Amino acid sequence: MKFESLRIENFRNIESQNIDLSSKNIVLEGINGQGKTNLLEAIYVLCYGSSFRTFYLKECIRHNSPGFFISGDFIDEDNLKERISCSFFDNKRKITIGNKEVRDRKELIYRFPCIVFCHNDILFINGEPEERRKFFDQMIALYSPLYFDEIRQYKKLLLQRNAALKSQEPELSSIYNERMARLGIEIMETRKRAVDDFNYIFSPLYSEISKSDLDLRIEYLPSWGKFSDVSQVVSYLESTFERDEKLSTTTSGIHRDRYVIQSQYGLFSSLGSTGQMRLCSILFRICESIYFKIKTDKDPIFLVDDVLLELDSEKRKMMLDRLNGFSQAYYTFLPFENYHEKMENASYYKVESGRFSVNE
Repeated sequence: MKFESLRIENFRNIESQNIDLSSKNIVLEGINGQGKTNLLEAIYVLCYGSSFRTFYLKECIRHNSPGFFISGDFIDEDNLKERISCSFFDNKRKITIGNKEVRDRKELIYRFPCIVFCHNDILFINGEPEERRKFFDQMIALYSPLYFDEIRQYKKLLLQRNAALKSQEPELSSIYNERMARLGIEIMETRKRAVDDFNYIFSPLYSEISKSDLDLRIEYLPSWGKFSDVSQVVSYLESTFERDEKLSTTTSGIHRDRYVIQSQYGLFSSLGSTGQMRLCSILFRICESIYFKIKTDKDPIFLVDDVLLELDSEKRKMMLDRLNGFSQAYYTFLPFENYHEKMENASYYKVESGRFSVNE
């Protein structure tokens, strides 16, 4: 699918306006702070009902405005034109497709697959373990509704078990043990397969683009990795109950799983330069898109937010050449970044003070 046009009202610093998005490539040029990333964020909000920059949609409301409204005309997989809209007023989000209100964001994920490349992606490489868990969970959930539901169920059970631990109700905790163990084993198996598939794409691609001798691969280290069935996990949860109760939290489980980026010389986070880490983070997203294409035979939307600037000119060109397999792509560039010139089927916009004007 791809967007044909966008209507924005009172979102961030963007002036209320209609924007033509009928081209396959949309290039946004302007100095920092003018609204380039805000447009990408608005597209993301339409695709997922949430922001990639903040947990709170109220932060997206233009100053001194009661709320925001975004709508987009899009062409679906059957080449039919429809409209999606998202409004946020009185701290309530409302999303509609046509005349039907969307009740569950899961309806959006599989209809509007979208992959964003942004500066914070480097946290997948040098950040806390939860950042890598987040990446791989999103990557898997993008093609697997079952996995999406399993993660949701597990998080709910985890909250319930932690509440039982805090209230010192051991009989309730034991009820949740088997349910968490059963879900956890299934999630672990899915994650193992996904990492194997990811490495098959990622490792040779990093070697090719980086032109370094580092042989990188992702190692998945599950919290319950030494257990092979549900009964073993349940026994372990029972044996650690006193520790969990004392700490008022569940100290083991798939929410404690780790992914580490290893090279033949050790941890990449300790060895890699800033440029190598930035390159690696971009390749994470490219591999995510390749993986998605293999699993679904669909092309996602790309939102590429100024992530190439830290790379040298040769690698910038190589990365742009690798950015393919999308239904539509949006790029933000500073005015002097001319390595994107002569992009086919592209519309160029000059962005200034929240206003988008065609840049011939």
